Amino acid sequence: MLTHQREAAIVERLEAVGSVTVDELSRLLGVSGTTIRRDLERLEQRAHLRRVHGGATIARTPESGQDGELDDDTREKEALARATADLIVDGQVVLLDIGITTRRLARHLRGRPVTVITNSLAVLDALGDDDVASLVLLGGMVGGKTRTLIGPFTEQALGRVHADIAVISSTGVKNEGAVVTDLTHEATIKGRMREAADRSILVANTSKFPGSGSYRIASLGDFDTIVTTDRVESTALTRAARGGVEVIRT
Repeated sequence: MLTHQREAAIVERLEAVGSVTVDELSRLLGVSGTTIRRDLERLEQRAHLRRVHGGATIARTPESGQDGELDDDTREKEALARATADLIVDGQVVLLDIGITTRRLARHLRGRPVTVITNSLAVLDALGDDDVASLVLLGGMVGGKTRTLIGPFTEQALGRVHADIAVISSTGVKNEGAVVTDLTHEATIKGRMREAADRSILVANTSKFPGSGSYRIASLGDFDTIVTTDRVESTALTRAARGGVEVIRT
C-alpha cells in the first residue's frame, strides 16, 4: 500500500471511530509501527488528526463545533459531500462507493428516509445505528486494508441490485477523460455500481485531476452527473459537459 493510500485509510478510520492506536493501524495496514508513526506525524502537520500517546484522535475542527482549520483537500471533500446529499431525494435507493467523500456523504444522510447499499465498512460505521436511514451491506470478502467488501460475492450481489443513484469515487481522472482507481479489486465493483443505478454521480475534488491510478472504471461521459470543485480546470471535464453530462461545481 502506497503512502497516500495509508494516509487515506488512517483518516477514514479516524472519522469512523474517533481514535486509533499505532498497534491497531499497524495490524490493519500491514506495516510497522515506525511507518505508522511517520504517517501520523505527516497527517498531524496537515491538521488531519491530533497525535496522542500511542496513537491519534480526530482533529478538532469547526465542523464539530471546536477550534481548528480544515485543509483545502478536506474542505473540498466536505463541500462535495454536502452538494451530493442535496441531489438525493428522500425515499431513494443509493449505492455508495468507498472513499472519504462518500463516507462524509453517509453522515449527511443520517436521519433521512433513504436506503443506502454499500460495500464500505466506513459507511456501516456512519449509518449502522441510524433509526431512519436503511442500510444494506453487500456481501463479500473483507479487504482489511481498505475496510471494504470485495470479491466475487460482492459482484454477484451487485447483479441483484437496482438503485436510483450510485455515487462513485476514484483516485484519478486522466486528461483524456478516463476515470481510474489505483485499487485493482475495486475497479470492477465501481463499474458495476454505476451500471446498477438509474443515475450515476462521480465525486472528484481538485486532487483527482489528474490524480493517480491505472485501473479504468469508466469515462467521464459515462456518468450522468459530476460533482467537483470550481478550482478544477480540465479539458476532459469541458468535453463531458458539452456532451450532456451535468457538471456541478462547489
